[in-house]
Amino acid sequence: MTTPALAGQKATAPNTLTASERAEGWQLLFNGQDLSGWRSFGGGAASPNWAVRDGALVLTSKTGEMSGGDLVTADSYGAFELTLDWKVERGGNSGVFYLARNAPGTRNIYETGIEMQVLDNAGHPDGKIPSHRAGSLYDITVPPLSAAHPAGTWNHARLRVEQGRIRQWLNGTLTADVPFGNDAWRKRVAASKFASMPLFGTFPSGVIGLQDHGEPVAFRNIKIRRLGASAR
Repeated sequence: MTTPALAGQKATAPNTLTASERAEGWQLLFNGQDLSGWRSFGGGAASPNWAVRDGALVLTSKTGEMSGGDLVTADSYGAFELTLDWKVERGGNSGVFYLARNAPGTRNIYETGIEMQVLDNAGHPDGKIPSHRAGSLYDITVPPLSAAHPAGTWNHARLRVEQGRIRQWLNGTLTADVPFGNDAWRKRVAASKFASMPLFGTFPSGVIGLQDHGEPVAFRNIKIRRLGASAR
């Protein structure tokens, strides 16, 4: 089997699929040219803070504040495998959300969606919190500190959601491997900052989201393949 973790390094251009990837069901979520297939989490067109520059999907905001301008896919996904490259500037903070929904009674994507952390470990205060470091399943797992590349360089992330199991990798290093949807998962959530958010991590499918944390971040080579209709 060809995985984009390797194939992406051999591709002749970013944001492309090889013939073998296409045969295995991989699809591009970002075409390298525009925001086709993406929308604002709150509905409607993407925030003007998102732009396409040099083949990368870039958040240009420098406010340092979460403004609700998170970018999400038009389609929802249950069980799936996702790969992408990300890069932050010094002190940057962002994230990749999944199984997220704009549900009644919630305002923010993090109230429902699970997050794979995107961070400059050395330059952001969250780098001092083990479960907030780059590659973590945010506030739930602790990744190896050595997994992340420095600010200003590209990182390669991989995420695999199967029925009852979630795994995350950063630059080839496993950074999360947890059960999903059972008592063990609920126990982890109860011990995290999401304990007061009753819909967090409860949906069997949802959108993929890129966080607007008010700090510049870039994404490219965003690829996905469906593994099933539900994560539970």
